[in-house]
Amino acid sequence: MEWGTCPGVGPGAEVLGRSLRGRRVLELGCGQGQNAAHLASRHRAQVTAVDLVDLQIQGARDRYGEIPGLTLLASDAMRFLQHTAVVFDSVYSVFGAVGLVDPRPLLAAVARRLRPHGILGFSVPHPGRPGSGPTGGPQPRHGTIRLPDGSRRPVARWELSAAEWRRALARADMRAIAVRELGHSGRAHPTALLVIARRN
Repeated sequence: MEWGTCPGVGPGAEVLGRSLRGRRVLELGCGQGQNAAHLASRHRAQVTAVDLVDLQIQGARDRYGEIPGLTLLASDAMRFLQHTAVVFDSVYSVFGAVGLVDPRPLLAAVARRLRPHGILGFSVPHPGRPGSGPTGGPQPRHGTIRLPDGSRRPVARWELSAAEWRRALARADMRAIAVRELGHSGRAHPTALLVIARRN
């Protein structure tokens, strides 16, 4: 399982819990589904993975649709969180919905679907990477992401500092237990921020 932009850098699935076998895990913004597939096949977790882009989910189903314990859904993250009745042991996002959806309502919705003391893990682009900086406050930065077919999709991205993420989590009744900077070996600037939080 990869959290950053460079393979093999940073922790793996252990940040979501010591043993994930049989645990209910939710991925928000699964893209092509490789992390969700890893958790279901290697760790025997019961994984639900959602992504807003139908094309991403179709690609994930083509590659991993036969893996037991893996459910892949085309859905808006907020809509899914508001309508599911499932309580999850862990929720995670790797350059997914966390950071691409207003953190105030999203983190509150995640907390409602996490069991007490459940884990939220997410990685986002590092706000201090060259040419960037924290957006701060409620206003996102606008840009685009490239999809597997080569097309681009407009996105809004909330790029908060570590301290701002801690405050946002606290407002949602969660507590940041670890914040790590991830980057490429030999490069001066980190490219990703990994945040691990626990629901109170």
